[in-house]
Amino acid sequence: QVQLVESGGGLVQAGGSLRLSCAASGIIFAITAMGWYRQAPGKQRELVAAIIAGGSTNYADSVKGRFTISRDNAKNTVYLQMNSLKPEDTAVYYCHYRRGVTDYWGQGTQVTVSS
Repeated sequence: QVQLVESGGGLVQAGGSLRLSCAASGIIFAITAMGWYRQAPGKQRELVAAIIAGGSTNYADSVKGRFTISRDNAKNTVYLQMNSLKPEDTAVYYCHYRRGVTDYWGQGTQVTVSS
């Protein structure tokens, strides 16, 4: 059974930092691509960052240079380090994994950035 559990969200002032964590179980983590998505009120869910098994990463243009995705295969955990946060980063952030045509999501963690 696939399980993704996020943590690390919260309230932060603009310019601050947060680190999100996603602990995965039920998958062969070391060979799996993982991603972080976010959904703001009234908006569609969007890809923030992704990391493949080999460590290559890609980012949404809106977060390039501010966010860093990383993984610890020994802990089956993927991280999202978020620096220089802006009010427009406010959203629920979700960890994502795809197996074949099936998408798996965590429960989400709220990130709120005050101006």
